[in-house]
Amino acid sequence: MARKTKEKAELTRSSILDAAEAVFHAQGVAGTSLQEIADAAGVTRGAVYWHFKDKGDLFNAMLERVCLPFDESSEAVERAAPDEALPRLREHFVLLLERTQRDAQVRRVFSIATQMVEYNGETAQVRDRRLQWQADHIALLERTLAAARKAGQVTTALPLRQAALGLHALLDGLLQNWLLQPDAFDLRRVGLRVLDVYLDGLGRSGAPA
Repeated sequence: MARKTKEKAELTRSSILDAAEAVFHAQGVAGTSLQEIADAAGVTRGAVYWHFKDKGDLFNAMLERVCLPFDESSEAVERAAPDEALPRLREHFVLLLERTQRDAQVRRVFSIATQMVEYNGETAQVRDRRLQWQADHIALLERTLAAARKAGQVTTALPLRQAALGLHALLDGLLQNWLLQPDAFDLRRVGLRVLDVYLDGLGRSGAPA
């Protein structure tokens, strides 16, 4: 019985997240109420509050659901040996670019997060979550470049913090511009070319021949 209750609760939570994703994408985050999400999910407003404390908590859960594979990829980069640091980093970027380009759910959630949210009231914590993700990603890039420098793959005199900031800005800019106009360029192809040029400028890209 306890197992069935838990499974039912997980299904309800998932249906609420699905509904939030659809309504946020259609109306924007500020223009959506929790009651509208409850109606779209076919549950009561109380059920929404049982799973999520407010709109910001619901939004962050929606974002984390699609970011899990990217978090796992980041962990793989972290575990890489110094001479494998840049190749693993490149694979991480490939995953981000390919999933964004091919997965409709990832595109939808990333579009909501970058184009359809105002950071005030209940969604103030969304800004905090995004800033934390940004800080964590830049720190990961800096550690990875430091490992690659030890392996002789990064030889630039540019401070690694600045190199990491530039790399993050490159990825973030590519994603946001492509989401605004997906038919403007091929995200994976152009993204990898630009990435390899940037990494080559740091020393060596680790890209396959």
